[in-house]
Amino acid sequence: MTSPLTVFYSQQFLQHHPGWGHPESPARLEAIVQALQTFPQAAQIRWREPHIPDLHHLYRVHPPEYVAAVKALAESGGGFLDPDTCISQGSFQAALLAVGAWLEATQETLASQRPVCVLCRPPGHHALPERGMGFCIFANAAIAALAAREQVERVAVLDWDVHHGNGTEAILQAHPNCAYISLHQQHHYPWTGNHSTDRICNVPLPAGSDWTVYEQAMQTRVLPFLRSFQPQLLLVSAGFDCAAGDPLADMQLQAADFASLTQLCLQITPCTVFGLEGGYDLTNLAQGWLAMTTACLQF
Repeated sequence: MTSPLTVFYSQQFLQHHPGWGHPESPARLEAIVQALQTFPQAAQIRWREPHIPDLHHLYRVHPPEYVAAVKALAESGGGFLDPDTCISQGSFQAALLAVGAWLEATQETLASQRPVCVLCRPPGHHALPERGMGFCIFANAAIAALAAREQVERVAVLDWDVHHGNGTEAILQAHPNCAYISLHQQHHYPWTGNHSTDRICNVPLPAGSDWTVYEQAMQTRVLPFLRSFQPQLLLVSAGFDCAAGDPLADMQLQAADFASLTQLCLQITPCTVFGLEGGYDLTNLAQGWLAMTTACLQF
């Protein structure tokens, strides 16, 4: 009998509407939820509704003026933070709940010593302190990492989304007990992530990379870096846009490869949160999430 897996999710995440034809659509979550509700281990999923967090958590990263501006834009009916990042009337509440889900998942994994998943949108790894971009409004993973520093000494964020998490890196590089690691497609949006430091490990990979390339990068760069840093909490920005056929990227991972990535993460620490970032082919997204979920259940 496998142990249950907690998944933080709310239907309010569907109220963020970036606009007709936008790749970061509510259908992304609907595809994953439907897959989770019908796969053989559906009874082992423990669904949890997140809550709106206290704003002081956001203010660790985002100035109050930025948070207020996002709220005002949503209340006025919506608009654009940048050409790719649209705010609708429901976006502010959805974005707050996404932060809350990451925060509560962090608490859950530290208490249970088991992996936890966050099925939320909008994503967060491109959000800068004073600016949303790249479909992202608030820096979900970075906010959760800084909040967790009240309980543990060392926190790492591993980002396997196909796009470099420029926002997460920019925020965490100022905090000496936080590390950021990214596997991403080189020469690709947002055209950052080419340099590493003692706490930043960027691994740009060529377009067309498959599991052979990813596994080598994990074994030679990522895992040694993490073992040296010894995080007590690992937050994973889990993007599924590195899957073969994603409309916004050129990588070649298959669904089973996300199970392998998950297993390697859990070798570092059982206190791991897997939170959704990108992934825009609905079939790949659902299959990749199921593979990750199955690996968590088998841990």
